[in-house]
Amino acid sequence: MDIPSILNFLGEEHEQYYNAVAPPVIQSSNFCYPNVKALREAVLNEYNAPFYTRGYNPTVAILRKKLAALEGADDALVFGSGTAAIVAAVMSVVKAGDHVVCVQKPYSWTNALLNKYLIHYNVTNTMVEATDVSAIEKAIQPNTKLIYLESPNSITYELQDIEAISKIAKPKGIAIVVDNSYSSPICQNPIKLGADLVLHSASKYIGGHSDVVAGVVCGSQERIRSMFVKEYMNLGAIISPHDAWLMIRSLRTLELRVNKTSEVTWKVVDALEGNPKIEKLYYPFSKNNPQLALAKKQMKAGTGLFTLLMKTDEKGIERFADSLKRFRLATSWGGYESLCYPFCAMPEEGRKMSNLPVNLVRFYVGIDEADLVIEDIMQALEKI
Repeated sequence: MDIPSILNFLGEEHEQYYNAVAPPVIQSSNFCYPNVKALREAVLNEYNAPFYTRGYNPTVAILRKKLAALEGADDALVFGSGTAAIVAAVMSVVKAGDHVVCVQKPYSWTNALLNKYLIHYNVTNTMVEATDVSAIEKAIQPNTKLIYLESPNSITYELQDIEAISKIAKPKGIAIVVDNSYSSPICQNPIKLGADLVLHSASKYIGGHSDVVAGVVCGSQERIRSMFVKEYMNLGAIISPHDAWLMIRSLRTLELRVNKTSEVTWKVVDALEGNPKIEKLYYPFSKNNPQLALAKKQMKAGTGLFTLLMKTDEKGIERFADSLKRFRLATSWGGYESLCYPFCAMPEEGRKMSNLPVNLVRFYVGIDEADLVIEDIMQALEKI
């Protein structure tokens, strides 16, 4: 199905809600039935029928259908945060005694899950430089059940060759989970490349307005149904019907927003390449990215994040960041606003765990104009 049809029509049965153009918020925790037989059937089929909103909610169900279709998956589950989606995805695959191969420097809460929590349940892991497919293959052990990828990651944008890794993992019965938050479903679809589960921090592009915290896991009917019965229902990290409705609203403009930020960011990156005050520029589609060919193979385009390694110290970074006018100093990305996150603002413990230098600055370009963004960054560069 084409993207506009998914965003504008899929899952919407207008005749069921008075022919309203916008689907309603079914703000109900509970659902009643006319007789015991119908109630019993709902209890037995909570994956597909409303019984209690912790399991199935009609508004959330519309969102699930759209997100699954965007990723080329059978189904999806929507969680109360991206971290909840990560936890559910990983726990749906591993059990005590299993081993995980993970990319180096993963998202901080993924790192915490693997190295602070699951190790207590005898789930071990090996973190590797996954830009090298052979490093993944060498890290596989007899008890490896999961390969966890972030392609690209959300700081320095290293990619992994998902298709090549899949060809190694599939014969061994190893599942592949890919965090696709950087690209959004508009710019990359890992399931088509061989991934088993794809997850998103839906607080980013999918939510798109910096007003919803949510997470998504997409995959096969078998995997998602199993996750629903176990991790989804037991952890209870659900999204509210109102937040699901906000994300349905946001999906209407997802393709437009992602394409706009991609177009503007490319112009900004091109203008900054080779600037004498920048030691290194990180962007998947940078002409200096050694993985540019892989980026073009797997992704339709880059999106709104890029990172600069500055030729200055921490004080210089503070002067630079404090001088920006069009960028709000904040974390996250994917909304309408342009953001800047200097990693010198990160607590020292977090920096040590991530091994990130203090002169690293991440930018997100929102719904903005390239000339104005470039002008702002250039005037701030003068301060260092």
